[in-house]
Amino acid sequence: MRVTRLLSALALLVLAGAAAAQSDTRRPSHCLAIADATPGAAFIQKASWSDTVPEFSVRINYVAHATFLLQTPGGLNIATDFTGFLGTTTMIPDVVTMNHAHETHWTAHPDPAIPHVLPGWGPFGEGIDHHLELGEVLIRNVSTDIRSQWSGVEENGNSIFIFEVEGLCIGHLGHLHHEPNEQQYAAIGRLDVVMVPVDGGFTLPREVMVRIVDRLKSSIVIPMHWFSGFALEAFLDEVSDSFAIDRRDAPYLELSLRDLPSRPTVVVLQPQWLRDTDD
Repeated sequence: MRVTRLLSALALLVLAGAAAAQSDTRRPSHCLAIADATPGAAFIQKASWSDTVPEFSVRINYVAHATFLLQTPGGLNIATDFTGFLGTTTMIPDVVTMNHAHETHWTAHPDPAIPHVLPGWGPFGEGIDHHLELGEVLIRNVSTDIRSQWSGVEENGNSIFIFEVEGLCIGHLGHLHHEPNEQQYAAIGRLDVVMVPVDGGFTLPREVMVRIVDRLKSSIVIPMHWFSGFALEAFLDEVSDSFAIDRRDAPYLELSLRDLPSRPTVVVLQPQWLRDTDD
């Protein structure tokens, strides 16, 4: 009996040590649970995308179209819907994600120096499953269907990528062609921040995208894939009753879990190619 209790105690110590080791690298997020935002907080703004990201924070840079650069305090650079070009910078991302609905969301020839290249599709119709742990970041995906080149359907041809970092859950909807079903919504979980295509037709009709952002209940919605000011303004007009509108002159913002707004907010960033500070 004494031996059994001793073995049980040792097992608990091992489990506790494993949990502590994980918490030392990646702060746990609440992606699969609902959490209240801290009221009265403000976003942090910095001078350049090349600055060090403050502790507990994430920097989100809107580069172009559907491409964002996510940056972490530990120095990781993650590019979404990567086309092979981020601007006149020598920086090589640590991770790139891609979707292949159109060539403006992927490249067939990513730089071989990129350590992790994550396509949002697998063999036709089969989809793909990513679960990449990089210390402070967990990257996973939820597969959705897309319209194929000849107006058919490629099942599981798009991925909603989700980035769990510094306690935040950040989602990128990719080139979404249908509203997620209940199983997909459950797999996505809670998103504190979500990048959504608001073109109004190339991806989804505007009223469907509005329904999706209402369902996700994210604290911050960042419009992308808007092509023209008309599409962007039409989306903002549709959501203005439910969301505060925060227009930025800058292409990026920094935020932490404690900085999330008390009212759901659409943050409009201005896309800008990256360039090194000495350019």
